[in-house]
Amino acid sequence: MTTNIGKFKDASPMSGILRMERMPHIWCPGCGIGSEVNSFAEAIKRSGIDPKKLVVVSGIGCTGRVAGYVNFDSIHTTHGRAIPVATGIKLANPELTVVVFSGEGDLTGIGGNHLIHAARRNMDLVVICNNNFTYGMTGGQVTPTTPGGAIASTTPYGNHEYPFSLPFLADAAGATYVARWTSMHARNLTQSIEEALSKKGFSFIEVISPCTTLYLRRNRLGDGVDMLQFYQENTVLKHGCDTRETAINYQGKIVIGKFVDKNKPTYLEALDKVGAKLVGDDYQLYGKTLPEREAEAKAEKERVAARRTAALAEEATAAEKGSAPKAAVKKAAAKKAPAKAAKKVPAKVAPKKVGAGSTAKKPAAKSAAKVAAKVAAKPVKKAAKKAPAKAVAKKTRK
Repeated sequence: MTTNIGKFKDASPMSGILRMERMPHIWCPGCGIGSEVNSFAEAIKRSGIDPKKLVVVSGIGCTGRVAGYVNFDSIHTTHGRAIPVATGIKLANPELTVVVFSGEGDLTGIGGNHLIHAARRNMDLVVICNNNFTYGMTGGQVTPTTPGGAIASTTPYGNHEYPFSLPFLADAAGATYVARWTSMHARNLTQSIEEALSKKGFSFIEVISPCTTLYLRRNRLGDGVDMLQFYQENTVLKHGCDTRETAINYQGKIVIGKFVDKNKPTYLEALDKVGAKLVGDDYQLYGKTLPEREAEAKAEKERVAARRTAALAEEATAAEKGSAPKAAVKKAAAKKAPAKAAKKVPAKVAPKKVGAGSTAKKPAAKSAAKVAAKVAAKPVKKAAKKAPAKAVAKKTRK
């Protein structure tokens, strides 16, 4: 392994997707946002999406820093305004894939109104919400998702408010794709993001994540590793679960999985339908007729599929190359193992030569007889020594 940081960053599999010159990141040890970003980068890599047609929008907070680490066009916007900014980008250029990556305080607190209306309109956006139950950057205040009874800087005796269940909120507002994972479920999260990127409509993915510096410390819940262990032991996988059953209680069970996956016209598709009905074949949006835009969308879909196939083939080739050296090492170890065993066996089994007419049991029997004789002889000698002394004592008394 190289000790040259520059070479290490260049050799990273995420060097083309993340801005490696900005590493290491600013997130605290044990924070789950780094794992989420890695899952996001892996999903982008596997999806086949053209990076030049991808935009990432983040709001304010710890998760808001994501926009600065991705190697795509990105905007770090104002508090609570990530979704309306993303909506504006999508309406200005529908060919772009727009992803919102922010925290629960930004998206469901000050930005909650924008969340429910974007879902209601079925805007073609992917929203990834990091939920760590606290405002991590501004002092650990209570958020709309903080579980009842949990301690925060603004609820020092325990939260007395009723928290949101974000999957239920997104589903009720009209989202067409809703899922929840934890930062420990990296592969599931990668797959879920990849599915959302390939789907039209408003997709919402909640990621439960530990805030070690504020939430865990204030509630005496250990460190990041302790929380990952908690996620492993207390998550319940329920694909297709009724989102009304996804509420999170303080240190209770966490329901994870893909809850909603349905299809309905997006905001722009609904607008096209109305425009075509009013104007007919002459209807145009962004200077293109509906058939022209559909043909372009179909061609782009084919290009994405081709890039995805190439990415998966490259991944499989890399996996085969990585497994080949390991297999060679195992074979070499297997060849050496019998030779070592053969050397050790004679020393243990045959320390002395045995005659042709004898068996291995005879020396053992002789040694056992000697030991028994010694054991039997010892108490006799002691008794012989003690007997005269007792006799002398009796004579003197008389």
